[in-house]
Amino acid sequence: MTRALLMSSSRKDNLGYLEHADRQLRTILDGTSRKVLFIPYAAVSFSYDTYEALASPAFIAADAELTSVHRFDDPVAAVNDADVIAVGGGNSFALLNRLYEAGLVDAIRDRVTGGHASYIGWSAGTNVATPTIRTTNDMPIVEPPTLTAIGLVPFQINPHFIPGKPQGHNGESREERLLEFTEINPTEDVLALYEGGALLVDGTDGEILGEHDALVFTHGATPADLGRNRRFPLTDLKGPVN
Repeated sequence: MTRALLMSSSRKDNLGYLEHADRQLRTILDGTSRKVLFIPYAAVSFSYDTYEALASPAFIAADAELTSVHRFDDPVAAVNDADVIAVGGGNSFALLNRLYEAGLVDAIRDRVTGGHASYIGWSAGTNVATPTIRTTNDMPIVEPPTLTAIGLVPFQINPHFIPGKPQGHNGESREERLLEFTEINPTEDVLALYEGGALLVDGTDGEILGEHDALVFTHGATPADLGRNRRFPLTDLKGPVN
């Protein structure tokens, strides 16, 4: 049974790194060893050591211990031994490419969907938990072998969702881009998560956590609110047709 916490962002407002997510982290960590295997592969402009040091305090505050996968000689074996896997944010294309290079896409999917490990992701770590990274906000700074990702949920997610346009911006809004996605891909829905929000996955059900409802983009329809703090079947949102 899949257990996952898919967060929109690492920060909210003026709070520190993952500080807003303490209750969310405790929810997903309950019943685990609280020993977290961290995947820092989305980092581009700073080292994995630095990323581990940045993410660790929030997990320590939640009574957990975080260790980066780059400290292990065999990343696949580390994943296969873990009962909590956390995948951090950064660049989704770099992250997915490195996951494939390390042989971790299938390993993480098998470990989590098999009920052997809980998954925690934020930003890019949430993007790669969906069927593909086609609804990331990131620039494709590298070309992964495929856009197909881990697929812990059957639908696309757009983290860091911000409605409207900044003053002076003449390009498409986030709403317009996600509506373009559903126009081109009419059989697929997109769940948009506001900053500080998260999707908690518990088996075949989901629940929106945080201060705001989520937003669902569906082909041919006005984006609809998905209320927080209530369970819903994950199959309420459509995914790609195989």
